[in-house]
Amino acid sequence: MSKAGEIRVIALGLIRNGDGKANAKGERIFLSEGYDPVKQETFYRALGGGVDFGETSRAALEREFQEEIQADLTNIKYLGCIENLFIFNGRQGHEIIQLYQCDFADPKFYQLESLVFSESPHHKHRALWIDIYRLKSGEFRLVPEVFFEYL
Repeated sequence: MSKAGEIRVIALGLIRNGDGKANAKGERIFLSEGYDPVKQETFYRALGGGVDFGETSRAALEREFQEEIQADLTNIKYLGCIENLFIFNGRQGHEIIQLYQCDFADPKFYQLESLVFSESPHHKHRALWIDIYRLKSGEFRLVPEVFFEYL
């Protein structure tokens, strides 16, 4: 999370696996699991991270996937820009999300159920495949909710 009063620019990648029917069983999306200790709530969002000064959002997306889960991306397509205002851990957050649709270059990632990765030495996260119908039903919380427009 950025400093108070700061807008963070991030690049996120939506990666799907399935038959292309978002309401059918089997259509999955690869998401990172997060937890808000103040709300005591688990949530899920696309993987990616911050865009560094002088870096394009597409380059940031590729770098973040490489750093976090050692994955190369292919078929990268820009979907759009989302402004996300939210409360996390009791603090106001403000992000400008550059959203991409992409695929894993290595098919082994489609065989995984989940994996654990580190953003920093003391910060472990889990990424996993979740059926889109389970997100749409409300069983799992997708953030930001505007992502549903892209599924």
